[in-house]
Amino acid sequence: MNLSDIVAQQLVNGLVLGSFYALVALGYTMIFGVIKLLNFAHGDLYMVGGFVGFLALSAISGVVGGDWPGVFIAMLFAMIAVGCLGVVIERVAYHPMLAAPRLSILITALAVSLVLQNAVLGLTGGQYQAFRADLGFGGFDIGSLFIQHNQMVLVGTAALLMVALQLFVTRTQFGRAMRAVSIDKDMCQLMGINVPVVIAVTFFIGSALAAAAGTMAGAYYGSIWYFMGFLIGLKAFTAAVIGGIGSIPGAMLGGLVLGLLEAFGTQIPGIGSEWKDVFSFAVLILVLVLKPTGLLGKPEQERM
Repeated sequence: MNLSDIVAQQLVNGLVLGSFYALVALGYTMIFGVIKLLNFAHGDLYMVGGFVGFLALSAISGVVGGDWPGVFIAMLFAMIAVGCLGVVIERVAYHPMLAAPRLSILITALAVSLVLQNAVLGLTGGQYQAFRADLGFGGFDIGSLFIQHNQMVLVGTAALLMVALQLFVTRTQFGRAMRAVSIDKDMCQLMGINVPVVIAVTFFIGSALAAAAGTMAGAYYGSIWYFMGFLIGLKAFTAAVIGGIGSIPGAMLGGLVLGLLEAFGTQIPGIGSEWKDVFSFAVLILVLVLKPTGLLGKPEQERM
């Protein structure tokens, strides 16, 4: 392959990887924007979404098959189930801590992450589970570049979910309420906005997007594991920071940028695939040094 073919192939790979990062990063940035919480359990909701999607697909594959229609039905079920799980976690673990110091709620988030990880570890025995989706390997050639149909469907689905979220936040009354709560929660309560409901819906949407990413990742890569959410959770947090934590367009941009940087970074002489995580977090450090607010983030002013 010549240089242009390598660039095109890594562009496709980076878009696929960046789609996963962006969907998970959206949950990070939405929750931080509303209650200023770094929800480090969010990557584990991605993992739980993969397992719920796996169970749903196993249950319905005999009726609808294991190709993309079956995966989409399983994904919708996983989004609803994990979205409800996210609301339960917020009600039980986070809501009582909203008035507590930030460090206390952060430790609570880490505890929730460990609970989810170890619960799935106990249920699966720590074994990889084969996600038996019958997606095939078809595609088309552009010169020496081969693009799978699966990659197109995955990126298109992720883009559709991100556009739908952006329209919901910018064009609906509830989306305006979410943006208002992210600016001044106390004033919103005085204006009659039901802040607890807004927070719960934010957790539902963020958790549902993580579940969608987990289900699609399981179907695309063909396996799921109880620890699969840890690294992508860190990467998605990195993407959210790169884009500007608290900014929804920033999370989308940060996820895609990080995916592309990882894909192209592995082609740099001396940086193989085993160094891609080092490369990713080095980029995070560089962004924080040069632009601490991220690409689309805005500096916040403390109100006295």
